[in-house]
Amino acid sequence: MLAIIGGSGLAQLPVLEVTHRQVVRTPYGDPSCALTFGRLAGQNVVFIARHGYGHSLAPHEINYRANIWALHDQGIKGIVAVGSVGGIRPDMEPGKLVVPDNIIDYSWGRKHTYFEGPERPVVHAEFSSPYDAELRQRLIKAVAASGHGGVIGGVYACTQGPRLETSAEILKLERDGGDIVGMTGMPEASLAREMGVAYAHLCLVSNWAAGKGSGPMVEFDATTGAKGVEAVMAALTALLSAA
Repeated sequence: MLAIIGGSGLAQLPVLEVTHRQVVRTPYGDPSCALTFGRLAGQNVVFIARHGYGHSLAPHEINYRANIWALHDQGIKGIVAVGSVGGIRPDMEPGKLVVPDNIIDYSWGRKHTYFEGPERPVVHAEFSSPYDAELRQRLIKAVAASGHGGVIGGVYACTQGPRLETSAEILKLERDGGDIVGMTGMPEASLAREMGVAYAHLCLVSNWAAGKGSGPMVEFDATTGAKGVEAVMAALTALLSAA
């Protein structure tokens, strides 16, 4: 069974045939919301809205440990995390789907590991390639099959939020090698690695990052966002249809 984590603009899966919802309690507190179970493209799927049903949780407020633990507890085999990002690289304009291949983490103060506390061993998770290679390749093929196209590869820069970045900060991220910028990719990816769950990222570019668009401010276009959600759903449907 595959798990899908929905980000901003994807608090539910529009074409999911819902079978039931389940409240899960974890040793790390409550997840963002109840898990939603159903079928998509003939496959069993479990879905969780990262920010909660009403988009009430800011990026730094999300209980990432509880979310990943709750999904792992259901016996899932892999997670496709959907997230909205700002485009930094010129070919990553609003509306594009991106399947990144690496991460730079600028977040702070978040619970980043399950291996802490006086009775837990020190574990250094191998994280040189943060995304699962096999699941990522399946996702790449699904994006191609969706008919919407996408950008394959790129570095996801994870900032703290909830405020947007300054144009000077975006220039720094660009110099560091960041191609897209978001606020939720970490510690989600590393926690999945610690749990031994395959994890891949499907990013929708919802806007140009600060200083990269035509105007002085970051702008969000509702039409681009709606079309982007359609592209995300087409990619997820293609992924599950090929399973």
